[in-house]
Amino acid sequence: MVRSEETQIAGVQTVHGDLADPESLRAAVLETAPDELYHLAAPTFVPASWKDPAATMALVAGATGTLLRAAVEADCGMRVLVASSGEVFGAASESPQNERTAMRPRSPYGVAKLAAYGLVDVMRHKTGLHASSALAYNHESPRRPERFLPRKVSRGAASIKLGLQDTLELGDLDAVRDWSHARDVVRGYQLMLAQDEPGDVILASGVGHTVSELVHVAFAVVDLDPSEYVRVSAKLKRGPERTPPVGDISRARERLGWEPETSFQELLEEMVNADLAELAAVA
Repeated sequence: MVRSEETQIAGVQTVHGDLADPESLRAAVLETAPDELYHLAAPTFVPASWKDPAATMALVAGATGTLLRAAVEADCGMRVLVASSGEVFGAASESPQNERTAMRPRSPYGVAKLAAYGLVDVMRHKTGLHASSALAYNHESPRRPERFLPRKVSRGAASIKLGLQDTLELGDLDAVRDWSHARDVVRGYQLMLAQDEPGDVILASGVGHTVSELVHVAFAVVDLDPSEYVRVSAKLKRGPERTPPVGDISRARERLGWEPETSFQELLEEMVNADLAELAAVA
C-alpha cells in the first residue's frame, strides 16, 4: 500500500511514498509488491494547476510513469488502477462524453491527466501489465476539502443554519457538473481491477446538475431559502464551457455491472448533515 503520509489505521501497514520523489515510489511498490495498486494521489484542485504547470505534469504524469514501471519491475502479476479524470475531455465536441470522445483538455491538470492516461495505455500494450484508467468525474463526500465547490456549499449551508456565517459567495450558478458520491466511484475502481482484462472506463453519475441545483438541494436540507444568503461574485466565475462535462456510463454498466447507488439528493444530505454535526460539536 502506497500512501503519501503516515497514518495510523488498525490492521493497515503504511509505507512512505512521495509523488515528488520517484525513488520513494519505486521502493514502496517493490517493498510491498501488492496484488492491487490503486494510484489515486495527485494535486487535484484544477485552478491551482495554472500556478505551476511543470510541477503538475511531474506530480501527475511523472509519478504515474514511475508507478507503472515499478509495477512491471515487481513482476508479481500486480493489477494497477490509475485514477484519471473527466478533465481530459475539456472542450469536448459532445455531451455526455464516452470513452471514444476526443480528448481536448483545457487546463494544465487536464493535460497532465491525459499524459498519465496515455502512459497507462502504452505500458499496458507494451508490457502486458494489467493496468486501467478510471475516467472519474467529480466525486464528493464529507471528506472533501472546503476549496471544492460541493463541500463549500454544504459547509456554507450548515454554517448559515447554525448562525456561524451570514452569506455564501459563489461563481456561475448556471455551470454544469456531473457529481457522484466517492463511495460509488471507489466501488467502480475495485470492479475494474476484478476484470480478467484491463480497460479504461468512465465512472460518473451520468447526469449533469447546475450549481444552482446543488445550492438549492443543500439549503433545502437545512430548510433555508438560498436566495436570501447566496451572493454571486464575478471574480469566482470561470470562462464559458463549450459542452457540459457529463459522463456516459454505458461501458461501466455493460462491462462492470456498475451503477451509482447514491443519488444527488442523498449525497448532499449526507454532506450537509456531516457538516452540521461537525460544526455543532465545536460551536
